[in-house]
Amino acid sequence: MAVQFFTGFPGFLGSELVPRVLARSAADEAVCLVQSKFIPLARQRAEEIMAREPRLQGRIRLVEGDITVPGLGLTDAATLQRNVAEVYHLAAVYDLSVPRRVGMKVNVDGTHNVLDFAEGCPGLRRFQYVSTCYVSGAYAGIFRETDLAKGQKFNNYYEETKFLAEVEVQARMKKGLPATIYRPGIVVGDSHTGSTQKYDGPYFAIRWLLRQPGIAIMPVVGDTTRTRLNVVPRDFVIGAIAYLSADDKAVGKVYQLADPDPLTIDEILTAVAKASHRLLVKVPLPVGVAKTMIDWVPFVYRVMQIPSSSIDYFVHPTFYDTTNTLADLAGTDLQVPPLRSYLPTLVSFMKVHPELGSEAMA
Repeated sequence: MAVQFFTGFPGFLGSELVPRVLARSAADEAVCLVQSKFIPLARQRAEEIMAREPRLQGRIRLVEGDITVPGLGLTDAATLQRNVAEVYHLAAVYDLSVPRRVGMKVNVDGTHNVLDFAEGCPGLRRFQYVSTCYVSGAYAGIFRETDLAKGQKFNNYYEETKFLAEVEVQARMKKGLPATIYRPGIVVGDSHTGSTQKYDGPYFAIRWLLRQPGIAIMPVVGDTTRTRLNVVPRDFVIGAIAYLSADDKAVGKVYQLADPDPLTIDEILTAVAKASHRLLVKVPLPVGVAKTMIDWVPFVYRVMQIPSSSIDYFVHPTFYDTTNTLADLAGTDLQVPPLRSYLPTLVSFMKVHPELGSEAMA
């Protein structure tokens, strides 16, 4: 069997991508690198997938390891590498508040180690890397799929370390590594079911509105009629990666898996208020004041549960070009659905599953 090697399982995207990739060929096996503390959850997810899709029985194998360790902490990496056809590197710390030391260790050093592993696979066809649109940092203007280092400043260490990781991936590509890079926007739950593993990004605003009565107060920053928030559902992101990762013309390209026509903050808040059946009262605040109140005024964060690190995205100045994505997905049914069309589904899921948190897997 050809081995499809995954990091990031049993995470939000990895759990859905593994069965999609395996569905392409009955001769393939998924080998998932999993940290020891996540082995029980990974085993449960694998069993759920195989029970749901019997044709995948025996084709998902878990190996204990750690991307932050050279050699990935594998006991016999060389034997595994001989059979690896593709590497899907999804593992990262997806947390806007991540300390720099942790972000460097996981996102940068981890990617370096996975790249080294991939380059040691004699039959490697492609390195599939999941980056983020927010390698752009706070770049003002259109950030193209061909862009990377634009002198941008970063809002947080998550952005910076994902940028540095992609710099390393692109450097290896220039030296001949066959690879494809995927940059999702802000990923939310499934557009059909609302299913997600954690609540972050726009979920913070939804949760705050749901905790209020019929008339809800929402502090806002910046010009909400101009700033746009780029939100994409998981099913689009997974569908696009599954399709493009099997397409030879995608080798050497970067794809921004983003909404080509994102809503403004004002449009999103209006849609969220409608979906949650709230009358919205917006209270304008300067960005600095909003962040200071959350971080330093007693009880503000405890009441609102909106982290200050998320405030920067309500004044985010970047628009994401999707030229490669649109061109190479043309003729398929893989399009970003309008956010308004599935926001009620996200809200309904939150109402049914209030127990989910916003903690990242790390």
